[in-house]
Amino acid sequence: MTDYSRYARQVVLPEVGVNGQSLLRDSSVLIVGLGGLGSAAAQYLAGAGIGRLLLADRDRIERSNLQRQTLYREADTGRYKVEAALAQLAALNPEADLVGLDASQWPQAVADADVVLDCTDNFPTRHAINAACVRARRPLVSGAAIRLEGQLAVFDLRRGGPCYRCLYPETGEVAERCEQAGILGPVVGVVGTMQALAALKLLLGIGDDAGRLQVWDAKQMSWRSHKIGADPECPTCGHTHV
Repeated sequence: MTDYSRYARQVVLPEVGVNGQSLLRDSSVLIVGLGGLGSAAAQYLAGAGIGRLLLADRDRIERSNLQRQTLYREADTGRYKVEAALAQLAALNPEADLVGLDASQWPQAVADADVVLDCTDNFPTRHAINAACVRARRPLVSGAAIRLEGQLAVFDLRRGGPCYRCLYPETGEVAERCEQAGILGPVVGVVGTMQALAALKLLLGIGDDAGRLQVWDAKQMSWRSHKIGADPECPTCGHTHV
């Protein structure tokens, strides 16, 4: 019998149980972006017992990252984020199968994942991740955070909902960066943790978060939920709604 003592506090939940924990063990999650969002999401997904974590990022760790990217330590400065993340997550949960990917490999890995997390910070990459998820019919959990604001959305075309492109057209708009606008560390940590929660819910079949944009005002500690409609003219997924 499999020893699930590590996960005892979630196995006792009726929404999880032994069967649910086995499902998590047999699941694969791809995280693209190992900054503040991916740093938080990866730790909770590894801790929850996801069997296979695919991690993609091309950047090295800078000292200014450490304020919010809690997966890393001072001694990691200068290392590739993927390399440092693999070491830290292996120490957190040696049972997880951890796979590091470079920027050219993640598009092919989308089809190998049960859920994809977009933890990046620029629109071209976000649209590329979305397009790959549409092609492979994989659910996408998208997160964003800046200043004292956060956003979370789940896109799942298997349920006939919208894709990321339906919400954010490719207009050439440039995403704001933390370097210019600033951010408090816990803000990005909350959104990344919520991405992990949304991924676990998808894998376990708990609730239905797809097709809604969740907007968080950290200053007021308030969430707003907005229904997202599928665009039948969307050049990325429109054909799936016909």
